[in-house]
Amino acid sequence: MIFQYDPTQLLLISLAGLYAGTQNTLAGGGSFITFPALLLAGLDPLSANITSTLALFPNQITSSFAGRKLAGGVGKLSLKKLFALSIAGGLVGAMLLLNTSITFFTQLVPWLVLIATLLFTWGSFSKSPLHTAQTMPLPLLAFIQFMIGIYGGYFGGGIGILMLASLSLAGQKVRMATATKNVLAMAMNTSAVALFAFSSHVDWLAGLALAIGGIGGGFVGSWLVHRLPEIIMRSFVVLVGMSLSTWLFLR
Repeated sequence: MIFQYDPTQLLLISLAGLYAGTQNTLAGGGSFITFPALLLAGLDPLSANITSTLALFPNQITSSFAGRKLAGGVGKLSLKKLFALSIAGGLVGAMLLLNTSITFFTQLVPWLVLIATLLFTWGSFSKSPLHTAQTMPLPLLAFIQFMIGIYGGYFGGGIGILMLASLSLAGQKVRMATATKNVLAMAMNTSAVALFAFSSHVDWLAGLALAIGGIGGGFVGSWLVHRLPEIIMRSFVVLVGMSLSTWLFLR
């Protein structure tokens, strides 16, 4: 599927990708920018979700590669096992999405965006360090990671916060958990991207514009990481998420 766009629309879509790539590098939550941008461009929610996932994948590869040396497993649950669970979960979620009707997904999206926004808000502004809590049993962590993978393959908004919470509760320090969740997010989206690439719901022109912007955003985010207060980026994502949730419920 390819819509017709004028140069101005493509530029705006690319700028949304640029901001999303920057946001992902600094704090996470880039899909909160790309998803509404594609909705405003005229895509239905299912196509917007699939196209956004594909377009942000190159940015995820870059982020996971940059922090790969800090990433790791938890006890006997190695990074390779978490990686495999993420791929399997992402595959299940992507298959569920491709077998979901546009009408049903359109009705479900406002709730998914609201839940993801609340998770992002909680994770961004919680003042208690999660790694000080009681350690999570490894079988429970494995199950949770698989379920997050399913959610990530299906929608994806807020997966970073979910993984950061579960990995921290399992005993990883925040710095390591951040690097690990970037690698695992890339893993679960690898499955989704492999399936979505053959979907008729992909708008390749808009996706290319987003991807180019997202790659540029990775470089911008790396430059800004020590210069821009993270709370500004996170606050903007929460504002966008809440506004988008309200719009989707009312429209």
